[in-house]
Formats: sequence, C-alpha cells, structure tokens
Amino acid sequence: MSYVLAVLVGAVWGVAMGFVNMLIMRAALKKNKDEAFAGASIFRTVLDLAAFVVVFLLRNILPLPYTFVLVGTAAGLSITTIVLSYRLAGKK
Repeated sequence: MSYVLAVLVGAVWGVAMGFVNMLIMRAALKKNKDEAFAGASIFRTVLDLAAFVVVFLLRNILPLPYTFVLVGTAAGLSITTIVLSYRLAGKK
C-alpha cells in the first residue's frame, strides 16, 4: 500500500509542476517572440530538474519508498506536459 501512496504523492507533485510549466509556456507564447519561447523552454527544463531535486532532498524525510515517488513524479510531469501542450497547441 505504501508503494501506491508513494506513486500518488509523486504524481500529485509532478502534475503540480507540470501545471506550472504550462503557465510558463502560455506566458511565453503570448509574447510571440522566439527569445521568450527559448527562455521559457530552458526555464521549464530547470523547473523539471528542480522537481526531481526536491524529491531527492526529501528522500530521508518522506516515509515513502523514494524510487516510487520518483516514478510518480516523472509520470505526473510527463502526462501533464503532454496533455497541456496539446491543449495549448489546439487554441488559436
């Protein structure tokens, strides 16, 4: 049961960070400049890395299996980024 909870906690964290990524990308797309898009892409990558670093730093504090929290975080980030990117691309 703790494995499922660990994946869920990681997924919630990943979805939250994926939503922040979407907000950053939306703001960059509104500016309609290549520099803004490039900067947002770099910042989103740093933010994704920061999400994993937070999980890594909390590995001894969280009473959950660390690897399963990482898997949940990766899944949450990936799925949210894919879904929200399609939503942003569909808007005109």
